[in-house]
Amino acid sequence: MQSKTFLFTALGLLMGSQAQAHVSLEQGEAIAGSPYKAVLRIGHGCNGAPTTQVTVTLPEGLRGAKPQPKEGWILAIRKKPLAQPYDSHGKTIREDVTEISWTARDEAHYLQDGWYEEFVLRGGLPESVGPVWFKVHQRCTEGEWNWADLPASGSSTAGLKAPAVRLMLKAAGSGEHAH
Repeated sequence: MQSKTFLFTALGLLMGSQAQAHVSLEQGEAIAGSPYKAVLRIGHGCNGAPTTQVTVTLPEGLRGAKPQPKEGWILAIRKKPLAQPYDSHGKTIREDVTEISWTARDEAHYLQDGWYEEFVLRGGLPESVGPVWFKVHQRCTEGEWNWADLPASGSSTAGLKAPAVRLMLKAAGSGEHAH
């Protein structure tokens, strides 16, 4: 019994270290067309250097994104005109958020390499099922990571050095619940 416990603990640690190797989402699946709270998890800096800025390029079709402020970090939101305006609560939306940045206010708020942090936003998901991608640019005091690599086909990020963050959208009634 002790050997099984050790094996499960070792597997858990191994899987945990792999999950910390890049930016990830707390919930990697959601219902297409539903509201979604994206919790982006940053598990390390840039080759030992602390993180000073996290910029997220939102997936095409994500609507009405709103970031959660983070104490000690300055928020910046970039909007662009939409090719296809949409209706939200009786109002025509002609431009929408396409990028959100959190920048550490000062050195005291840098995200140290050995620390873990979450950056949160909410928005309405696209209606179609399949993968959507959050591209995350992580700037550090020395260096940066541009988590924007996409697979040539399909949705597997295996073999990519700096994969974009994948959210898999499922059809309603597929047994999964959006968070």
